[in-house]
Amino acid sequence: WVRLNVGGTYFVSTRQTLCREPKSFLCRLCCQDGPELGSDKDETGAYLIDRDPTYFGPILNYLRHGKLIINKELAEEGVLEEAEFYNIASLVRLVKERIRDNENRTSQGPVKHVYRVLQCQEEELTQMVSTMSDGWKFEQLISIGSSYNYGNEDQAEFLCVVSRELNNSTNGIVKEPSEKAKILQERGSRM
Repeated sequence: WVRLNVGGTYFVSTRQTLCREPKSFLCRLCCQDGPELGSDKDETGAYLIDRDPTYFGPILNYLRHGKLIINKELAEEGVLEEAEFYNIASLVRLVKERIRDNENRTSQGPVKHVYRVLQCQEEELTQMVSTMSDGWKFEQLISIGSSYNYGNEDQAEFLCVVSRELNNSTNGIVKEPSEKAKILQERGSRM
C-alpha cells in the first residue's frame, strides 16, 4: 500500500493500481526499482504531491477501474490538467474526447425527441421491435388487453412507444423521412 498526500488530503492505493500506466508520474514515484523522483514524504511516510486533491479522485479511480467518472461539479478541464501532469496518456485522450463531444453536443443545440405510439398485436410485436432502425428506439410497451378473439386464441394488443432524436433540418433544409420512418409514422397514425 502506498500513501499519498495530495495537497493536504490523504489517498491510499496499491502499487499495482498506481502502476497501471507505466510511464506515469505515479508509477515512477513509487513503483519502479531504482531512484525515486525525489519527492518528499510527510511525517506519516506519505508522498507529498503539491496538486489539487479535488481532481485527484477521478485520476485515482480511473487507474483503479479504467473508467472515467467525473462528478458534475468538477470541470473536465481540471481533470485534463491533472491527467497531463501525472502523464496518464490514455486518460488524457479520454478526457479530450469527452470535452470535444460535449462541445459538439452544445454547438448543435438542445436535443429534441419525436415520440410515436404504435398499436400492434402480439404476433406483430417481435417483428416490429426487431426491425426498428433509422434512429428509432424502443421506449415502452403497454398492454391494452385483447379485443379480438380468433377461434380459441386471444390476441393480446399492445401500445409500443418509440422515439428518435429530431434532426430533420440542416441549415434550414428539411429532409424527407426515409421509407422506414414513413412506415413507422403510418403505423402510428392507425391509432
